Amino acid sequence: MTHFDLLVIGTGSGNTFLDDRFAGLTVAIAEEWHFGGTCLNVGCIPTKMFVYPATIAEQAADSARYNISSEFTGVDWPALQKRIFDRIDAIEAGGRAYRSRQLQPQVTVIAEHVHFTDLKTVRTASGEEISAERIVIAAGAAPQIPEVTGLDVARVDTPGYPVHTSNTIMRVPELPRRLVIVGSGVIAAEFAHIFAALGSEVTVVIRGSDLLGSLDSEASRAFTEIFTDSHTVFEGVEPAQYTVDDDGVRVELKSSGRLGEVDHPAALSADAVLIATGRAPNTEGLRAADVGYDVHSDGRLAVDDHLRVLADGAPVPGVFALGDICSPYQLKHVANHEAKIVGANLAADMDSGAPGAAAEAILATVDHHAVPGAVFSSPEAAYVGMTEDEARAAGHEVTIKVQQYKDVAYGWAMADDPGIVKIIADRRSRLILGAFVVGHEASMIIQPLIQAMAFGQAADVVARGQYWIHPALPEVVENALLGLDFDD
Repeated sequence: MTHFDLLVIGTGSGNTFLDDRFAGLTVAIAEEWHFGGTCLNVGCIPTKMFVYPATIAEQAADSARYNISSEFTGVDWPALQKRIFDRIDAIEAGGRAYRSRQLQPQVTVIAEHVHFTDLKTVRTASGEEISAERIVIAAGAAPQIPEVTGLDVARVDTPGYPVHTSNTIMRVPELPRRLVIVGSGVIAAEFAHIFAALGSEVTVVIRGSDLLGSLDSEASRAFTEIFTDSHTVFEGVEPAQYTVDDDGVRVELKSSGRLGEVDHPAALSADAVLIATGRAPNTEGLRAADVGYDVHSDGRLAVDDHLRVLADGAPVPGVFALGDICSPYQLKHVANHEAKIVGANLAADMDSGAPGAAAEAILATVDHHAVPGAVFSSPEAAYVGMTEDEARAAGHEVTIKVQQYKDVAYGWAMADDPGIVKIIADRRSRLILGAFVVGHEASMIIQPLIQAMAFGQAADVVARGQYWIHPALPEVVENALLGLDFDD
């Protein structure tokens, strides 16, 4: 058995905190996949590099709305892929090389799968036993693939098989002429925009009535109404059977039961299918529960506020976790924040002498207040804080304002493109509880609301205590704030 001072499992945000504080340690980094994790390789970064040209293509195709004559005539798909992945793949390779023994002799990269055999021992796929004094678990999450008749789950994402997840759909050699997307969340919405705007015939299959159902219901409905104006969506249905042949994929449909019996096509034929039905933490593959780590019902590792991993409700000395493996938020900016907390607490743990000996008073605490997110689709959506239902359930006396994009001058400039800002605030404290934006540049104009929540700024102070550029689009946020009704 080989023993290390520190074992890090995963190289997404788990590869970001190893700095001079840990220079004297023998370190093992276990990574069976790509350095940089989901965000760099198959998530946030490459998807947005596809979204931007897709949005330009969509604007060109729809320019008559703005009294402009232009058209979209096609995309050079191989060139677009090359421009994107030449950069991505170089960063991945550079990250791997940086941790090589030539540059960092104290670091050993284990380029294979590992699973726990004890709380502080793992076995590699090739059978080597490795133990560590301290461990950071940052193994992320992976796409969920529901079992459906005719679907060979083992072949999904493999060459030649026309059923994909987000792990491979961006690298298909040809732009699919017809693409079926199964799912109603962020991944489904973003890829529907990408492929539809670039020329694919896209059909989205959802089990319920709305896309982005985790948002505030009013924001979800607004997004769905705008999205379905330009995308084909079948609601209340799900795949009943897949048939894969030389012509592509045939997806037979059935009512999901969520909306009762609904009218729908018997089947859809496509060149490719994207399964976008959610992601699950990689705890099962690590066999974390088998060795005694506490695991939530949704598969997340249980951690405390200092990101110490729990077993039987108590912190395991010297074991920390971060990111999608344990976080309630599958977001890169959250994982990066958690990596900073783990780095600080791991250093404190080392300084204390023995694993687990650091006093809780000196440990950093994770902050999951005012966590924002965005969906880069058409339209965009962005969110932070509680939904209206959550705020009411928490006992707040709420005041709510929904402001339309078309109510401000920049909205007129956009020919009254649809969009809303919804703000939920506490009537007594005047604090913002949640905000949801659907429409052009939602991910940008929500930022003042995130800042207000993060720093405890009252909504009326934010509205009246600063200049708002006229006639910029953030005026729709200003007007929403001014429309809130507070107690005297």
